[in-house]
Amino acid sequence: MFNFFTDLPYSIQALIACLFTWAITSLGSAVVFLFKKVNKTILDALLGFAAGVMIAATFFSLLAPAIEMANKLNMITWLVVSLGFLAGGLLLFFGDKVFDHLTKKREITKNNTKRIIMLISSITLHNIPEGMAIGVAFGSIFYGIDGATTSAAVMLAIGIGIQNFPEGSAVSLPLRREGFGRLKSFVYGSLSGIVEPIAAVIGAILVLKIQYLLPILLAFAGGAMIYVVIQELIPESQANKKKNLMALFTILGFVIMMIFDVALG
Repeated sequence: MFNFFTDLPYSIQALIACLFTWAITSLGSAVVFLFKKVNKTILDALLGFAAGVMIAATFFSLLAPAIEMANKLNMITWLVVSLGFLAGGLLLFFGDKVFDHLTKKREITKNNTKRIIMLISSITLHNIPEGMAIGVAFGSIFYGIDGATTSAAVMLAIGIGIQNFPEGSAVSLPLRREGFGRLKSFVYGSLSGIVEPIAAVIGAILVLKIQYLLPILLAFAGGAMIYVVIQELIPESQANKKKNLMALFTILGFVIMMIFDVALG
């Protein structure tokens, strides 16, 4: 089964991987049919674990291959990787700022409504570079550089998928509390992740078509992922009263991802 997967074009591999992450988002959204509220400690533990996976993936699956590829292409490695990394973080930073400005212009007065709209938009926004990160990870396998392996790309998709579960429920449950029907709440939560497969295919195609973009896109995806980890995942998990335990889940996620990259990559 795995051989069949690896024989597919890299863009199709990326699409399948991100369809998985979208399915996990939809699964998270589906809890609205079962519960009015999900145990916060479990969600925070999942977020902490996903943060660790994504931090490890950023270095082992994105930045390290970006550095190696930039060296092979005789680029100014430190400059290319630094600029790509900064661009990834700045994209989400300015995306948040633009949305803040737009919501103020529209004079959204209800705090809960504004929070929900911002939540849906921010989750949808950061799903774009997450999808692109998966696409770039699969596309970079073509060049045979260290750290760019199918197992590493799959683990990256699994890590992103794990953190998509609480994201799906983080959209559907608040909508349900605001009076939306269960089905509508589920659909909105599920649709917040649909941009990932689209972005994944675009990322994979860009890498395969234009080799010189690979180091920049790898670093870009890394910067975007670190922004998500710092701005959303870690603060949310550390808001739990068992924050020491949440920190251990983050370390566990990092270690597991590192094992997959180093031992199995």
